[in-house]
Amino acid sequence: MAAAPVLPTSPALIPEPAPLSEGARIIDTFIAPSKTFSDLGRTAKWWSWVIPILIISIFSILFAYAVGQKIGYDKATENVLQTRPKQYDRIQAMNAEDRDEAMRQAVTQTKNGTYTFPVAQTVILLLVAGVLLASFKFGTNVKVSFKVVLAIVAYASLPAIIKFLLATITLYAGMSPDNFNVQNPLATNLGVLFNATENPVLYLAASFVDLIAIWTLVLTAIGFTSVSKVKLSTALAIVLAWYILFAGLLVGLTSLFV
Repeated sequence: MAAAPVLPTSPALIPEPAPLSEGARIIDTFIAPSKTFSDLGRTAKWWSWVIPILIISIFSILFAYAVGQKIGYDKATENVLQTRPKQYDRIQAMNAEDRDEAMRQAVTQTKNGTYTFPVAQTVILLLVAGVLLASFKFGTNVKVSFKVVLAIVAYASLPAIIKFLLATITLYAGMSPDNFNVQNPLATNLGVLFNATENPVLYLAASFVDLIAIWTLVLTAIGFTSVSKVKLSTALAIVLAWYILFAGLLVGLTSLFV
């Protein structure tokens, strides 16, 4: 009697990993970023970007408060204006009444801009996510949703916490008001090699070579490699290209007005 045919066994199904908690995602962004971004690729919701941006916002507002307490926005504004010689000289050439009014407006703009950083950051986040989505979709044929890209960009921005925290600690540790620049409060970039007053354009250009910014760019590239088959070198090239383009445009525009 013929033996019964042996049916092929199907490989055991490998269960998907359990979704990470929000706390685990945040911690892993710093110590195991691929885990965070792979999890986002599977489980990201439309609101997944909110928590990291909210955390960054809290630290940025604490920094804004520290500036007012330890430096004062009058001094912080004066320091910024000194990096814009043409604007500063124009204000100094005004009569006393107009000069005082111009300085009051400048102080208000500096203070409001520092406190409302989270609003500007959210707008930038949306723009960056849109640009990167289009770049990877048409440049590398990556099929990823906008909600995932938005979450990647938000979590990749978390190193900003380190920047705001260290800057706040530095202020309370007794930083000299004369050496403080509210737009570049921490010596994490090559801007420290130039005098912001004497060489404002070089100072700005060098400020873009920043450890926190590079960290964020690398995390963003890791995010795209974690949710697609694109190589890390390719992802990093795309992200860096947009950063360099943005930096070049901003430096070029600044050179026209300082």
